[in-house]
Amino acid sequence: MTTNPIYDEAPLFNRITLTSISSDENEDWLHPVLEIFRPITEPLLLKKNRLYCLPTYFDDEFDPDFAPEPTSALDLPDLELWCASFARNILEILAGKRQASQLTKQFHHRVFGQLEKKAGSEKEVGKIRKIHISEPLDGICETTVTVRFGGRLRALVFRFEGVDKRWLCTALTLL
Repeated sequence: MTTNPIYDEAPLFNRITLTSISSDENEDWLHPVLEIFRPITEPLLLKKNRLYCLPTYFDDEFDPDFAPEPTSALDLPDLELWCASFARNILEILAGKRQASQLTKQFHHRVFGQLEKKAGSEKEVGKIRKIHISEPLDGICETTVTVRFGGRLRALVFRFEGVDKRWLCTALTLL
């Protein structure tokens, strides 16, 4: 060993102990003087979607007392299940496997007339691949369904409006 006393013993260091930081946001403002400088937090208000005002009329005339009334999506059936079932029914109608008259209440009469003309126009019932649902306003649903017909991939596009406590199809196109 050496005769130097500095190297005879291992150096001792003071240990630093770290205390956990509190997650309490009010901890910094506990002093009474600091209380007057505490920032004011405003409560976050949930923004409700706007309900559309006028359903699609297609130039139909109504007595004001009996005109269609818009309905919020909260008062209507679940969109995902509704759109999947509706798309499956439309594909069966287009293939001629289902009567279009079974869906009369789910359509505006002008869109239903167009569907009846196209009924049976496809050779087979298409296979649904994906369903994309968009709600631009409360009570309006725009849906795109990708469908496989044999080797072709096509899109079925439709629009629902909440009218008189039910979903009403106001546009339907098979691209």
